[in-house]
Amino acid sequence: MTGTSPAPFSAALEAASSAPSPKVLLALREAGRKSFEKLRLPSRREEAWRFTRLKAIEGAAFEPPAVVPSRIDISPWKLAGSHLLTFIDGVLDAELSDVVDLPDGAVVSNLVLAAAAGSELVQKHLGSLAPLDQHLFAALNTAVFSDGALIHLPAGVEIERPIQLLFVSGSDGRATLAAPRILVVAGAGSRATVVESHVGAGGAALSCPVSEIVLEEDAVVDHVVVQEEGIDASQLAVRQVQLAARSRYSAQTVSLGGALARTDIGVILDGEGAEASLDGFYLTDNEQQADSHLTVRHKKPNCRSFQLYKGILAGSSRAVFNGRIVVDQDAQKTDARQSNRNLLLSDNATVNSNPQLEIFADDVRCTHGSTIGRLDEEAIFYLRSRGIGREEARRLLTLAFAREILERIPVDALRQRLESETVSRLSRIERAEESV
Repeated sequence: MTGTSPAPFSAALEAASSAPSPKVLLALREAGRKSFEKLRLPSRREEAWRFTRLKAIEGAAFEPPAVVPSRIDISPWKLAGSHLLTFIDGVLDAELSDVVDLPDGAVVSNLVLAAAAGSELVQKHLGSLAPLDQHLFAALNTAVFSDGALIHLPAGVEIERPIQLLFVSGSDGRATLAAPRILVVAGAGSRATVVESHVGAGGAALSCPVSEIVLEEDAVVDHVVVQEEGIDASQLAVRQVQLAARSRYSAQTVSLGGALARTDIGVILDGEGAEASLDGFYLTDNEQQADSHLTVRHKKPNCRSFQLYKGILAGSSRAVFNGRIVVDQDAQKTDARQSNRNLLLSDNATVNSNPQLEIFADDVRCTHGSTIGRLDEEAIFYLRSRGIGREEARRLLTLAFAREILERIPVDALRQRLESETVSRLSRIERAEESV
């Protein structure tokens, strides 16, 4: 197989090859580059990429970010009362970070510092879950990343305050490539809430984040991922999660920004009694595209997984949902449920939804389904009969559709901000429709 042409990424690859780093990161970067050079840029002939439009990436030449990061006001996205690590164009900004009063043994730091200190966690886990040989953008991230975030929760430790990882693209208008990296290792019986925020200050940037999350026995991780990249930017994210016995991983993924936003999530339930809950919400307009690709694999008995993804589409926007549940032969007593629901506000919006089940065990309970439709006219009529105008009725029903996901976000301030942003965007969409 002929590898992909490095032309769109050659400048970033060259910069990464000469960047000084601890040995463990250099070795991983080299492995990423070798995998990248063997892979092709995905084409629409491949089933997993059939509906993903990559034209903006194919025709670009992405540069590494500026050596000196931009100075950016992060107050619109900063969560009060949280532990905070801020990365500007992939570089930790210590002045804009705030991590204090962690429990003994807990680590919330950057990967370069941890690797330089000889962290065994970095050596053992970094790169262990990312699908370098199967996913071009996971390989690209690994080949060019310069730093990232490390969260380690020792056994039995609970961090009460949320941990926010804020990744800011400070593009000055150039087409830049960012490669955020995250490693979370939750020890036995530990617990934390992680908020991962990706925001953009403009420009046709490409971001390819990779997250690796390991939960040991009885660990609990609540994970909120918010994508608010610039409207001309693209994000191709990969997240891999591995759960041990009786651990619980809960995630809400919210996608609002970007011209193209695609997330590939792989979850492995690798211990009896593990549970994963994956929720998603995407709101698109104009020519935006939001893709969600999930594979949840049940390897052990008595595990549960739940997927609920909901989208609101306006303009000529597009969405893709590929949800796959795999139940291995030994995974008896599996309980797996999957649902994708989409609300179209425009005749020109398009959704491709493909829920899938692959079951090799015989004592399981698995369900899946998808819906694509418009607002319920009977519900609108009911609200109008109560004295509510038609447009207000439409707005209330649309917001109620979104709130089923947003209300699950465990951080009050973030939930309220995202609800407010959703209301604002729906109002803008409504005004645009009225002006046509």
